[in-house]
Amino acid sequence: MKEFFSKMKDACVIAFTSFDFIDVLEIFLFVLLFYYVFRILKNNGAKGVIAAFVLLTLATGIVFVGSEELPGYAYLTFPLVFAGAVLIIFNVEVKRDLLSLNAPKFLTEMKPSPQAHVSKEEVERYIAEIIRALQNMSKDNIGALIILSNDNVPRQVLESGVMMDAYISAQLIEGIFFPKAPLHDGAMVINNYKIQAAGCFLPLTQNANIPKELGTRHRAGIGITETSNVIALIVSEETGIITIAQRGKISRYADYDLLRKTLGDYYWKDLGGEAGRRKL
Repeated sequence: MKEFFSKMKDACVIAFTSFDFIDVLEIFLFVLLFYYVFRILKNNGAKGVIAAFVLLTLATGIVFVGSEELPGYAYLTFPLVFAGAVLIIFNVEVKRDLLSLNAPKFLTEMKPSPQAHVSKEEVERYIAEIIRALQNMSKDNIGALIILSNDNVPRQVLESGVMMDAYISAQLIEGIFFPKAPLHDGAMVINNYKIQAAGCFLPLTQNANIPKELGTRHRAGIGITETSNVIALIVSEETGIITIAQRGKISRYADYDLLRKTLGDYYWKDLGGEAGRRKL
């Protein structure tokens, strides 16, 4: 091991002894390439990031193999550098994709009971019920946090609340978030066509750039979207403002049109393609 680190030290000395402007320019261009390749591929999830990692590692290996000045074993440092850069630049995406992979049930999620296929008319009603509940709570300044899940909420989150397996209705949603109700402080999880659980506790975001006026409910809603591929609908208890959180980003002052579009996109996967989406 000592010999290995000694060789790595010698390799670094060789690499950085004769630096000039061309070398700095090459490194700058490589960093730009590295960044934008990952920016393009990250939307494909963990598979895209892995593909970019492999391609860039192979490209770097070819450069090292063709170089007479750099020893081959110095190439071992680059996968470590790449991995560190990925964790720093795309830490939110990495956490979310790793937790969304098809891991064993006991590590990730609790599957609900199978749900029957519903018609487009029923989905229309579910969307209308959710929007009505959000707008009523917004009007009365009642705080609420609703998570739109696709069987991908971590198991520990579901177990922190009360399992319900109830059909969606505005009255039930508003009743759960009524200020004196026992479950009003937690999050509600809607899984497709049913309210799966309520009173759930969520991880808080560690993002220091979140506006200071956003409280614990908003930080919890943002935090779950950073670690799971879900949508959070948040109603502020202080202002009544409705906020939508996705992938760690927020859209405040959500009106009827934005809520309807968000819910339509959420349910689109079960509506038979673009025709079903247009109908919504």
